[in-house]
Amino acid sequence: MTIRVLLADDQTLLRSAFRVLVDSEPDMEVVGEAADGAQAVTLARDLKADVVLMDIRMPGTDGLAATRMISSDPALAGVHVVMLTTFEVDEYVVQSLRAGASGFLGKGAEPDELLSAIRIAAAGDALLSPAATKGLIATFLAQGGSSAEGPAAAAYSARLAALTVREREVLVLVAGGHSNDEIADRLEVSPLTVKTHVNRAMAKLGARDRAQLVVIAYESGLVRPRVE
Repeated sequence: MTIRVLLADDQTLLRSAFRVLVDSEPDMEVVGEAADGAQAVTLARDLKADVVLMDIRMPGTDGLAATRMISSDPALAGVHVVMLTTFEVDEYVVQSLRAGASGFLGKGAEPDELLSAIRIAAAGDALLSPAATKGLIATFLAQGGSSAEGPAAAAYSARLAALTVREREVLVLVAGGHSNDEIADRLEVSPLTVKTHVNRAMAKLGARDRAQLVVIAYESGLVRPRVE
């Protein structure tokens, strides 16, 4: 299948460069371009995009707001957002993930990294390495005062109760920065079995992808961040 990519950036020259790069790949195509977040949301729906390369800073509706709109719209459940920014600041990573992005990429990334990010997002995986996800989420959620008694925890309480013991166990390990292969070794099951548990946990918790599972695990209080 061809991955349908939407470019959302207020810089025309940058969109043109991304278009040339993406369209050069046999398994993906640019289906549209947006100059602001509001237009990106509309085009994501109208053009049935699989992945949106979303600039975090745009006039009017910015990338974070647009990503929240996409992630909260059931009609756009199949759309994955890769947040792009010139400012590679850790706090932006967590803001992006909380908004519903599948991951985060600096605009200075190599072409191969960008193309890989599109493929990873389209597959529903997190763009950050497990270790990086663990460290960033733990640090910033701790600063944000996440706790088991907070509003986020209450909102997820019923859905967490729907998880089986094994699904909870797998969720904790995912949030701990472990890959499917590592979890499989630890639990003495196959990687395919782990993937099944991850997918079921995502469905029950309403998570769009693995990155969102990590956020939910911390914000719900299921996993407590450790601050060194």
